[in-house]
Amino acid sequence: MKRRKDRIGKRKRYQKRKWSLWVAGGLLAIGLIWPLYLLLTTNQQQNQNQTDSSSQTSSSSSQEEQTNAVSTARIMAHGDLLYHDILYMSAQQADGSYDFRENFTYVKPWIEQADLAIADFEGTISSEFPLAGYPLFNAPAEVVTAIQETGYDMVDLAHNHILDSQLSGLISTAKSFTDVGIGVVGVYPEGNRGTAPLQIREINGIKVAILAYAYGFNGMEGNLTQEEYDAYLSDLNLEKMQAEIEQAEKEADITIVMPQMGVEYQLEPTEEQQTLYRQMVDWGADLVFGGHPHVAEPSEIIEKDGQRKLIIYSMGNFISNQRIETMEGVQNAQWTERGVLMDVTIEKKDGVTSIQTAQARPTWVSRVAKGTYDANGYPQYLYQTYILEDFIEGGQYRDQLDEATKARIDAAYQEMTDLMNLEW
Repeated sequence: MKRRKDRIGKRKRYQKRKWSLWVAGGLLAIGLIWPLYLLLTTNQQQNQNQTDSSSQTSSSSSQEEQTNAVSTARIMAHGDLLYHDILYMSAQQADGSYDFRENFTYVKPWIEQADLAIADFEGTISSEFPLAGYPLFNAPAEVVTAIQETGYDMVDLAHNHILDSQLSGLISTAKSFTDVGIGVVGVYPEGNRGTAPLQIREINGIKVAILAYAYGFNGMEGNLTQEEYDAYLSDLNLEKMQAEIEQAEKEADITIVMPQMGVEYQLEPTEEQQTLYRQMVDWGADLVFGGHPHVAEPSEIIEKDGQRKLIIYSMGNFISNQRIETMEGVQNAQWTERGVLMDVTIEKKDGVTSIQTAQARPTWVSRVAKGTYDANGYPQYLYQTYILEDFIEGGQYRDQLDEATKARIDAAYQEMTDLMNLEW
């Protein structure tokens, strides 16, 4: 019995000693591991902090880069595309279709350089009405193909001839362009002027608003109700223009306004034009590109809020049959065959948008007999718009011209340059 008790006692003492050793070993292990754990944890936290700091720095740097980034947009616009009957008859093919691409042969390389190209289309496109080139204007649908293939992005339809094919013609004209991806401004084919958003294009991170207004509609608006007039048309209503331009100033980086008014064939703007166009600048317009006189009118630079704003009182005709040979008895007849291609570069830097460069490139319409005849027996002509710096001395196409045409182009280029008087 005594031996048994001794064995039990020894066993208890051994277990107690073993437990003490375990505890001591555990404490020793903890003592060794804990500093290592703390070291690893600290390093991990430091690495995480460095990662977070690097990420924050990178994000901050990215945001700063975005803020300090410089973006540019090149914008081109010009005056009337006015398709008189002889002009579209000259585009008629043997099978009865029309091809207007030849009008833009020398224009296309320029338009393709633009980030935003705006054409000024005066007339309608409607299959419900016969073709017409004066006093009503209704062009073949194929003209849209030529405009689209040249590279235009938008067309201005705020003109006194937009109702020449009635309200349905306004709608069909707008649809003809939008169906091929060309935006329209100056009309509201959905009948929603009161609720329609502004026409704003974002180009290289720069938001460009485009607005257009017509002085009247040749009395054709008499066929509309007041509700239709208010819903579909964009006229020179001061209250509406001010509200829309001020809204554009809030929503966009740059605002272009294309008003139609003035006296036909006059080379100087009226007092009414000057007052209204300057007022548009006061409301927030950065660029005012005028039309309607069918001849060019000078430029004006206005200082506002430390920046320069630009007014072109009239861009003239870009293509038409109006010229010295067809405008006998009209004062300034030779000026009807001339116009300008406005070429403007917009820059956005540090969140501020400004006009960096502005050029008024003189244009001229060439008309040469083809020696062919349309289906009705009328002579056909090759109509082509020239960007004149390509045709003056040193221009790439100078050698194509005969001496008489050289003299005519040289005079047009110099007189247009003097008239526009644009030194940006």
